[in-house]
Amino acid sequence: MPSDPSAVATSFPTLFATINGSMTRTRLLPLLALLALALFATLAARGNATCVLVLGDSIGAALGVPQERGWVSLLTEQLADCPVVNASISGETTEGGKARLPLLLAEHRPRVVVLELGGNDGLRGFPPAAIRANLARMIADARDAGARVLLLGMRIPPNYGPRYTAAFHALYHDLAAQDGTALVPFLLEGIATDPALMQTDGIHPNADAQPLILANVLPVLSAMVRDG
Repeated sequence: MPSDPSAVATSFPTLFATINGSMTRTRLLPLLALLALALFATLAARGNATCVLVLGDSIGAALGVPQERGWVSLLTEQLADCPVVNASISGETTEGGKARLPLLLAEHRPRVVVLELGGNDGLRGFPPAAIRANLARMIADARDAGARVLLLGMRIPPNYGPRYTAAFHALYHDLAAQDGTALVPFLLEGIATDPALMQTDGIHPNADAQPLILANVLPVLSAMVRDG
């Protein structure tokens, strides 16, 4: 079924041109009713645009934490009049996010896209230039779809070496400075260095950390929602 109401409307002339003159009014009316219902459903769906789309990895997906306690679920409670869709997947990379985003934009039509990606790329040692290029593509795609973008910065453990870790962290700041993208410099600020707030793997925040993650995101995001 066409996703654009105009596509449904422009199909009507073709429909009437092919109706055989012998078709009775009794046979035609049910068909028109079905078409009208389809058009109404399309318009209704277009009227329920998502407010915030979160595209992230295991931190957005709340790996190891009850879903209702994850920071995105807590965000949903805070933005009661602003529908939030969490499209985060554990293990997601910027390459995977770049591939999935166009369909998510078409389906949900968000006002704000929150990009929480890059951590898995860094842990796998992917080139910072490639990570940056993928994030830049997602920012451009979101803006082309009419959405504002919030980029959530990430850091990786120091054992990757000072040169790589510095280049990785800088790519978020560089992207934000390049085109004015809103940025949370480090999503796990005040969390990552506190063992009491991390799971035993030392990478994923635990349930107690989730409100603190939200506190790092909410001031910037709420302003974007309010002003958008």
